[in-house]
Amino acid sequence: MSDTNPAPTPDGWRAIDAYLTDALVENDEALEQARAAQDAAGLPAIEVVPLTGKLLHLLARMVGARRVLEIGTLGGYSTIWLARAVGEQGRVTTIEAEPRNAAVARRSIDHADVGERVEIRQGRAADVLPQLEGPFDLVFIDADKESNTIYLDWAARLGREGTVVVVDNVVRAGRIVDPENHESQVEGVRRSLAMLADDDRFDATAVQTLDAKGWDGFAVALITHPGLSSGGSRAERH
Repeated sequence: MSDTNPAPTPDGWRAIDAYLTDALVENDEALEQARAAQDAAGLPAIEVVPLTGKLLHLLARMVGARRVLEIGTLGGYSTIWLARAVGEQGRVTTIEAEPRNAAVARRSIDHADVGERVEIRQGRAADVLPQLEGPFDLVFIDADKESNTIYLDWAARLGREGTVVVVDNVVRAGRIVDPENHESQVEGVRRSLAMLADDDRFDATAVQTLDAKGWDGFAVALITHPGLSSGGSRAERH
């Protein structure tokens, strides 16, 4: 019997993304303004798509997150989704290396009326993370991929048992499985996936996606042994 499922095409998966967004994500002036402000400032259009923004929002609500750590603010689009999820008594700490990005994000976050819930820490995440105090209930990692393992290590240190960690952009349009590809971001993603697989502080899975931004994916992990500077490998412990 022949396969009746057509292969996905860029036009097809973008149409599906638009359909699902229209069906499941309500029009929102503040979020649209955040994306428009980011574009007007010349920031790269690498924010999460609306469906992923809502997924982050729902994940935070599902685990009852009141303290969220975001590594990589960009223009504040995903930050707004997360700040709405934590509620009036919750707090989001978001780290952004670029001062201009942080300024754009601050204005958009305040415009969305969640400014009091969000602290933007400006600086290199590797420098800022040691200054923070946990525990955080959810950690969203969406910054330079070369440093993903550093960010995962700090997510475990600053988390608790049951903290959810989401790592964005882990498929890189399929380049992670190309043995000839040694781009720094691809190698960074490979190292982070190996860490999630081998470090027993985490239990993780990953999902590849086709959406308006193309072919990519994200990893989701549960922290199982928090607070350690090095979790060791499963192979070493079993």
